[in-house]
Amino acid sequence: MGDRLRLVDMPGYGYAKAPKAEIARWTGLVRDYLRGRPTLKRVVLLVDARHGLKPYDTEVMDALDAAAVTYQIALTKADKIKPSELATLAAATSAAVAKRPAAHPVIIATSAETGLGIEELRAEIAALA
Repeated sequence: MGDRLRLVDMPGYGYAKAPKAEIARWTGLVRDYLRGRPTLKRVVLLVDARHGLKPYDTEVMDALDAAAVTYQIALTKADKIKPSELATLAAATSAAVAKRPAAHPVIIATSAETGLGIEELRAEIAALA
């Protein structure tokens, strides 16, 4: 978004197929990047809608809460589950983040295949600029 905003893609954590030492190195790099960065507007935490919040997601949210870094949940692969399951998952995710100090309250369900939620997520990001 020009000079107004940078979008940074951080290494994955949950299903990374890499040696433990490499994952530990990535984790350290991510923590260093997030620590003491007042210009950081928001982290978008991608959560697979087929699985919902996992323990490692909670660990990341704990770290972001402790660092006072605002974050927002984007449920990915929303097209892979039934609409009723997605609604239940979105409600449960909203309830889980409502108790967290750094969580942005809007949960966005997305699908790269169908385009579901993509414009909404883009609008959320653009509003940060």
